[in-house]
Amino acid sequence: MDRIEVEPEQINVHLEQPSANESGLLYTEILSKQKKQTKSKYKQWKQNGITITGGNNLENELDQLYEPHGILIDDKAIIIVDHRNHRILEWKIGSQTGEIIAGGNESGDKLDQLAQPVDVILDKQNDSLIICDRNNERVMRWFRKNETNPQVFIPNIDCYGLAMDNNGSIYVTDWKKSTVTRWKEGEINGTVVAGGNGEGDRLNQLNFPAYIFVDKDYSLYISDNFNHRVVKWRNGAKEGTKVAGGNERGNSLMQLSSPQGVFVDDLGLIYVVDHYNHRIMRWCEGDKQGSVVVGGNDQGQRSDQLDGPVDLSFDAEGNLYVSDSSNDRIQKFELCVTETIC
Repeated sequence: MDRIEVEPEQINVHLEQPSANESGLLYTEILSKQKKQTKSKYKQWKQNGITITGGNNLENELDQLYEPHGILIDDKAIIIVDHRNHRILEWKIGSQTGEIIAGGNESGDKLDQLAQPVDVILDKQNDSLIICDRNNERVMRWFRKNETNPQVFIPNIDCYGLAMDNNGSIYVTDWKKSTVTRWKEGEINGTVVAGGNGEGDRLNQLNFPAYIFVDKDYSLYISDNFNHRVVKWRNGAKEGTKVAGGNERGNSLMQLSSPQGVFVDDLGLIYVVDHYNHRIMRWCEGDKQGSVVVGGNDQGQRSDQLDGPVDLSFDAEGNLYVSDSSNDRIQKFELCVTETIC
């Protein structure tokens, strides 16, 4: 994407040579204006999150979560993969409890059971949930109408992340095979569209891929977990390009540590859950380093801290939601609606 160049405003000065003090003030004024313009270039979020679900002990009541993983916003509700409770919850924004919409029948491999699910997407055309049922090594289709039984959508796959494109094709990461496979509507066998060249750090390889995002051009953004990078794999490409991290594991602004959830906005800005650095990062494709969006204040339970976050999502107003997994809660970070620091 095109970069926005920030230029200092033109400032009228006298023709006489300014004094040393005047020069210093002039430089400070220009620098101040540059900083103000740079600060307002991208969206900002309040740094103290609001706990909207969970955060109250490790149990399986309907107002509790146990290591939440994948999340998505559906209208005025948030759909949560309640990983260690083996269930999917729908939580109406503002309500005190959630509703079980899949699983919740203890861990198991029956059709009405899940075993440590990790991701979910919504198929609105078929009014169903597509669920990565990880410990059962299968992808499930769970219809939202109770009279329809759940179905095994894809068997024998060590799935981790899911995505769906505008044509209804479904993309699944295979943790063990280090691949991303696409299933078009009606296909029995999927097609490998990223990876497939063994585990490794070459650009035609992946190393335990996790979450994924597909854009309107069918490009895939893959959290390449063990390579500590996000790679963009264009439709039909034989290899990917690094768009975030990829400078070994670390906590500098050039690095990631086991990235998880990934989202790309309409401007092409890439948002990444930096799992072991307990922060959400933003990268512009082509930049050598990213910036911290929220978190990054050490591991902890305070409202400005995260602990092992896994996924992220945005609502229609631009507010940011994070599955703060090791804190067993979902945090909401409100979008700043003015250019003032918030």
